[in-house]
Amino acid sequence: MRLTTADKQALYDDGLVRLPGIVPSELVNAALRAINGSLGSEGIHPDELVTFRSRSYTPELQTSPAITDLLYRSPLWEVAESAIGEGAITPVNGGQIALRFPTPDAPHDPHAHIDGMYSPHNGVPKGTIANFTALVGVFLSDVPTPYAGNFTVWPGSHRRYESYFREHGPDSLLNGMPDVEVAEPVQVTARAGDAVLAHYQLGHGIAGNASPHIRYAIFFRLSHVDHQSVRWECMTDIWREWAGMRDVAADAPAT
Repeated sequence: MRLTTADKQALYDDGLVRLPGIVPSELVNAALRAINGSLGSEGIHPDELVTFRSRSYTPELQTSPAITDLLYRSPLWEVAESAIGEGAITPVNGGQIALRFPTPDAPHDPHAHIDGMYSPHNGVPKGTIANFTALVGVFLSDVPTPYAGNFTVWPGSHRRYESYFREHGPDSLLNGMPDVEVAEPVQVTARAGDAVLAHYQLGHGIAGNASPHIRYAIFFRLSHVDHQSVRWECMTDIWREWAGMRDVAADAPAT
């Protein structure tokens, strides 16, 4: 399975492409069973909640086959290679188990961020940017409406941030999110088994959850095999690591 020309155009324009029904139900159910089994037997200590929200719930499962099979035993890896390049992605050893629980208060509006920025609880060392190439999100539960813990994106922001970093330098991200005008946010709705492939530099966030259900999702962070040698250049030349996107990028009007 490969990205179509329309998929690539969506990825170029918006910064992500939606992949409906790409993960088989048996893989979704295996992941849910493992996560819920862990929650039921281990529980969550209140002191760990802030770290789990920033890093991963049920961290002992992150590298388990129940989680990594979502990427490797579905068509997702092949799809990602069609965009980044066959054999060009560093093997992924685990995923972030991202749960969003219902809250009793009015749901908050999401705030845009780029992954890899330091916060006190996310494990990124202060004074560094832990950037990568692509984000793959797999939804394990239905997210049919807004304000249900939705993965939220600011379409086209990847290109706005590219322009900003060309002018101010990639390390300006250490000072906080760029102050640029971006499009209105879109709260992604999905069904269990849907996935998204997003550019690293796409502004994204999480909406509050006013639904009665826990939102279950897994996020995988993909890096090109040569990422460490070009990691800063990729922030000012955002398709540098995407061999499968070069035809679309070459046909795009200059900005």
